[in-house]
Amino acid sequence: MLDNPPLLTVHRGFRRAPPELLERFRGAQTSHLADAMEGRGALDWRVKPLDPANAAFVGPALTAFAYPADVVGVMGALAEARSGDVVVVANDGYLGTAVLGDLVAGMMKNKGVAAFVTEGLARDKAGILATGLPVFCAGVVPTSPAANGPGTVGAPVTCGCIHVRPGDIVVGDADGVAVVPLDRAEAVLASLEAVRAAEAKAVAAVEGGATESEKVRRIMASARVLGG
Repeated sequence: MLDNPPLLTVHRGFRRAPPELLERFRGAQTSHLADAMEGRGALDWRVKPLDPANAAFVGPALTAFAYPADVVGVMGALAEARSGDVVVVANDGYLGTAVLGDLVAGMMKNKGVAAFVTEGLARDKAGILATGLPVFCAGVVPTSPAANGPGTVGAPVTCGCIHVRPGDIVVGDADGVAVVPLDRAEAVLASLEAVRAAEAKAVAAVEGGATESEKVRRIMASARVLGG
């Protein structure tokens, strides 16, 4: 770099999804949302809830970038967070130190943050669970980070291989995290209804004793069979 970047850069003024739109996504399964987005939109499989029993959430993304082995971006997100936000922290997938501990998780819970999501690691698991804040991460490590910067808040990030813009709709459950681009929300909701209807039909068939699906029957009907 020619010059050292600022310790923290904060981008403000992005649009958050209105509460009534967020409510329409509440309770949606992340697998259904991925199906409604052509099989995309779900964060990397390693990003999982610390507590699967406390994993359901929906909210607008407050994005942040934490430089590997540093948490200035996380501190900036804590300062900028509004009640209901989902703090989404990218850190280039660095797994050498944690990006969140129980004290910051507790402060986020006190501010009304809906959930914390990172492709990095957390620490102080027992303390985080005690806060009641849904936390999604790639694992747990005792190692602490530095706070030297640089960090960014409120700019687009790539977290868990998914592009996340500030204000996008983030949904979590025991399976993981899905991100719905805000400008595609209505289209995804329409597709979600079709996915739910198809799923309900398939579940009813299985509960009724089905041993194969129509898709399997089509595949088998077109299969090239050798021998026997």
